[in-house]
Amino acid sequence: MLYLSSCKKTEPSKMSPTENSPNSLVSSRIHPPLALLGSSCRLQLITGTSSTDPAIYRMASLFDYILLVATDILNPKNRESEQSNGLLPTVPEEELKEPDYIPIAGNIKIYSLKELRKATRNFCPGNKLGQGSFGCVYLGKLKNGEKVAIKVLSSESRQGMKEFLNELGVISNVTHPNLVKLLGCCADGGQKMLVYNFIENNSLAQILFGNSHSGIRLDWRTRVKICIGIAEGLAYLHEEVRPPIVHRDIKASNILLDRNLNPKIADFGLAKLFPGNMTHISTRVAGTLGYLAPEYAIRGQLTKKADVYSFGVLLLEIVSGRCHTDPTLPLEDQYLLEKVWMLYESGDLESIIDKTLQRDFDAEEAHRLLKIGLLCTQDATKIRPSMSTIAKMLKYECAVGDKIMRPGLITDVMDLKVRAVEPIQLSPSMSPSVDNSQVSTLALAGSTLVENP
Repeated sequence: MLYLSSCKKTEPSKMSPTENSPNSLVSSRIHPPLALLGSSCRLQLITGTSSTDPAIYRMASLFDYILLVATDILNPKNRESEQSNGLLPTVPEEELKEPDYIPIAGNIKIYSLKELRKATRNFCPGNKLGQGSFGCVYLGKLKNGEKVAIKVLSSESRQGMKEFLNELGVISNVTHPNLVKLLGCCADGGQKMLVYNFIENNSLAQILFGNSHSGIRLDWRTRVKICIGIAEGLAYLHEEVRPPIVHRDIKASNILLDRNLNPKIADFGLAKLFPGNMTHISTRVAGTLGYLAPEYAIRGQLTKKADVYSFGVLLLEIVSGRCHTDPTLPLEDQYLLEKVWMLYESGDLESIIDKTLQRDFDAEEAHRLLKIGLLCTQDATKIRPSMSTIAKMLKYECAVGDKIMRPGLITDVMDLKVRAVEPIQLSPSMSPSVDNSQVSTLALAGSTLVENP
């Protein structure tokens, strides 16, 4: 197991004595060539065997290469020749702090910048698949003919390096049919890139909210299949991975669909490893408003049930064909969850089901899915079911029940946290991701989170 840390300038003679303590991640089992280099970004090999294990030395050349590449990120001289391409990220001073050690699987491939430039035709705009809060994604074709999706982290993102290391660490250690597959990474020339297998049909958001430009129509059975797949992928992260993983940014744009319209959960840049002996983690608020659980948005208390809440909102979107927030609608109709709750109380859930289905759906099943969505978004975390239970509900393996209380609504968050700030105009399709270290003001204009200066 390889441990990749964020960057810190050190000298071998000044290594902290605690780094060799039995309880630290960096122990006497570190592969010597990696442990003693001690410069800028450090890679540690943590195994259950002694440092003399031949397997460690067979892997050493690869690990040493990664170390040298990671070190190059902080070397201005090495970066000068790459500045002209406009892609090169810089590492902010804030990131040159105590490293967070992240486990990296040893089977990831290291790609050179030259190789990825060739694969994307020098990052041609025509190869761009999309753009998110942390950078762009390009279609690439490797020399063996394999198509890949290359995520280039933005040079303007303050959290770029941290997200790069985090996503690399989290996704390299998990495998599930409903998760994207990480093939490798590139840190050559100071770049921060992740290489994934190419998913043919792009994101669920583009198909669901994209005015049918994709040409793909999601029929009812396909929507149910997508819901089940996402639920099973999250159940795997929460209950089968050790330590469990909380995604923190489940939303339609982070669900990719393959050629058979099977869902793949993507974008693990905000994911958190969740210690099994803790009831919650107090952390910075990160994610997308409209999908954020109230206890997390207000108090920064993160549990697996935050993902459950986000999934509930996504489930309502899939059934209704509507985005969680639509500022073009009358105020009483703008927030999807609030609207669904109102219709549930009035016994008129069917009126929210996507009209493009043209009544070609199972009404009873649609009502069932909407009720599951409301259960997932209950204000009290203990009432929200686990993701494995949700998957069973979706597959009719357990009952849903009718004891549904008022969910935690986005308007409740507004009442508690909104202060006088200048409104921000957003298009209906925008759902920006945020990562705020000192959230004291929550300004909702569409679905954006604003940090107090």
